[in-house]
Amino acid sequence: MPGGVALVKLGPDPTQPVARFSGNRVLIAGNESEWLAVVGIPLEAKAGSKLPLVIEHAGHEPSTLRFAIGPKQYATQRLTVKPGQVELSPEDLARYEIERAHLSEKRKTFTGAAPESLTLVQPCEGARSNTFGQRRFFNGQSRSPHNGMDIPAADGAPIVAAGEAKVIDIGDYFFSGNTVILDHGQGFLTLYAHLSAVEIAVGDKVAAGARIGKVGATGRVTGPHLHFSVFLNSVAVDPGLFLPDQ
Repeated sequence: MPGGVALVKLGPDPTQPVARFSGNRVLIAGNESEWLAVVGIPLEAKAGSKLPLVIEHAGHEPSTLRFAIGPKQYATQRLTVKPGQVELSPEDLARYEIERAHLSEKRKTFTGAAPESLTLVQPCEGARSNTFGQRRFFNGQSRSPHNGMDIPAADGAPIVAAGEAKVIDIGDYFFSGNTVILDHGQGFLTLYAHLSAVEIAVGDKVAAGARIGKVGATGRVTGPHLHFSVFLNSVAVDPGLFLPDQ
């Protein structure tokens, strides 16, 4: 379904195959008796469509598998923020475009080592809100669906790494404020936004549960909280799929 994950069986092979979705490398799990592609599905995917996954087995021509998308209805959310965070000035718009291109490239990061686990630790204490995928209206104007989970928490509350990872990006961005991106391997990334403080550096390796910063209200926000995103093959997917039940 849109914003979900497709598990596509690739069959047996003595060597791990390569899979690509929309040109981006896909996480491969399993072993030589059965390989499995773990594919992130875009929120904009249409129910009923069949999406192509390109498979490359060593010594063979690439082949294409297709998987069907089921329906999913997300809620609508209306928020009020400062006018300058909806109708951007030319300067802010130029800044946003630069940041958008930079973050898009970071989301394409693909490293060969497999993730330690696909089960993540909740990155801060608090009740998880059901905000992923919501169509958002800021000051009455429609914007892109929300690509993460919001976890309300007190300003300054600790944030931890959701899994073993390498820090690949830290920045102060117009919309997301102080932001950290972690690479867990094979295109499996997590993003932490609106931090009041960042306590790690690019290039650091962190363990699951290691402290990386503090909850804040930087960027475009209505109050202190953690915005938590999960990416597969450069696609934002529902973080709740990777977190244990509360």
